[in-house]
Amino acid sequence: MNRLTKWIITGLFFSFIALSCKKNIPSDHINWKNLLGSRSFNDVLSNSEVIKWNNVAFEAAGGAAEANPLLAVRSEAMVHIAIHDALNAIVPVYEHYIFHGVNPLADPFAAVASAAHTVLMASWPDSAAMLDAKLAESLSKIASGHAKTWGIAIGMESAKAILALRAGDGAFQNPVSPVPPSTVPGVYVAVPPFDFQFGVFWKTMQLFSLETHDQFRSSSPPSLTSGTYTRDFNEVKEVGELNSTVRTADQSAYSAWWFEYSDIGWNRVARVSATTQNPGLYTTARMFALLNMALADGYTAFLEAKYFYNFWRPYTAIRAAATDGNDKTTPDADWEPLLPTPPVPDYPSGHCVLGNAAATVLTHFFGNHSPFSMTSTTASPAGAVRHFDSFKEAADENADSRVMVGIHFRFACVAGQKMGDQIGKWTVKHHLEPLH
Repeated sequence: MNRLTKWIITGLFFSFIALSCKKNIPSDHINWKNLLGSRSFNDVLSNSEVIKWNNVAFEAAGGAAEANPLLAVRSEAMVHIAIHDALNAIVPVYEHYIFHGVNPLADPFAAVASAAHTVLMASWPDSAAMLDAKLAESLSKIASGHAKTWGIAIGMESAKAILALRAGDGAFQNPVSPVPPSTVPGVYVAVPPFDFQFGVFWKTMQLFSLETHDQFRSSSPPSLTSGTYTRDFNEVKEVGELNSTVRTADQSAYSAWWFEYSDIGWNRVARVSATTQNPGLYTTARMFALLNMALADGYTAFLEAKYFYNFWRPYTAIRAAATDGNDKTTPDADWEPLLPTPPVPDYPSGHCVLGNAAATVLTHFFGNHSPFSMTSTTASPAGAVRHFDSFKEAADENADSRVMVGIHFRFACVAGQKMGDQIGKWTVKHHLEPLH
C-alpha cells in the first residue's frame, strides 16, 4: 500500500462518515473496498461547495468587481488557490501551490468554505456580514466533531498562506493615471468618455503562473500603411460604427453580451460546465484555481503588451486617418463605436487574451466538445441566453465581438487570442499537476 492510498483510505473513513449524512448514505452501509476500487476519491465528493464559493466571491466583490476588475481577479485567484491547497492537505491528489499543511482527518467541505471565507474576508471586508452568513450556511451542513474543526483550521491556514504570499504585491495602487498627450499617428491617446488610462502599474504585478511579464508578449502591430492595417481599419470602421448598416442584429446582440468583464463571464462559464459535467471536488477545485491564475496573469500580460506598444484605438485612428500616411484609409471626424472604448491602448485585445486563456484551461478539463448555454450581465435584452458547442466557439465569438462593437482592430484580436492560448497552455502544464 503506497502513501497516497493510505491517505485516501484514512481521509475517506473519517470524511465520509460526515459526508454520508449529506448524501443520505448510512455510514455503516458504505463498502470501502468497492468504493476505492470502482471510483476515485475525487469522483465521490460533490463539487457544489467549490462552485458555491466561486459565486460568493463575485457577490463579495460587488461593485468593486466592476470598478476595478484587477483587484477582483486577484482575489478570485487567491480564493481558489486556497481551496485547492486546503483540499490537497487532506488528501494529496495534485501539487500544492504554496500551502503544504497536512491533516488527512479534516472535513474537505469545511476546508473549502473556511479557505474561501478567509481570503474573501481579507479582500472584501465590507461584505463581512454576507460572507459570515454564507460560511454559517456551509458549516451547518457538516456534522459537529473533530473533522469539522480540523477542516475549518486547515482552510484558514491555507488561506493565510496565499494571503501572506501576495501581501505587498503592489495591487492597491491607484489604477487611474493621466494619458500622455500625443499627435503622433498610431500612438494611443484618451478616448471619450474617459480622460484617463487604466491599470498601467499592473503590467509589473507579481505573477501567479507566468515566469515573466513579457513571456508571451505579442509581436509588433502592423504598420499603418500595411495591407493588414488597411483591411482591419476599413472593417472596424464599417461594422463597428454606432449606427452601422452592415452589422447584423445578432452581431449587435453578441457584442453587448460579451461586453462584461472577462473574469465574471468566464467564471460563469466554468460554473455552468462544472455543474452540468460534475468532474468531482478535487478536479473542480484545481480547474477553478488554474482558470483564475490564467485570468489574473492574462490581465498582467496584456497590460504589459498594451503599454509597451501603446497603439491607438479605432476611434482615434478613424477620426485622424488623414495623418496615417495611408491613402487607402479615409477619415470620419464624427465616427463613434457601438459601445464605449475602454481606457487602455488597443493592442493586443485584453478581452481576447482572457477569453482564449480561459477557453484553453476549460477545454483541458472538459474537452473540445462541451456545449453550454448561459446569459451575461451585459446581455441586451437582459437575460438573453446564448448557446455554444465548445469553449473555442465561445472564445471566437468573444473575439469577434470586439470588432463588431467598434473598439478593436481585428489584428489586435488575433494577437490577443494567440497570447491567451499560450497563457492557458502554460498555466495548465506548469502548475498544480497530478501527483500520480
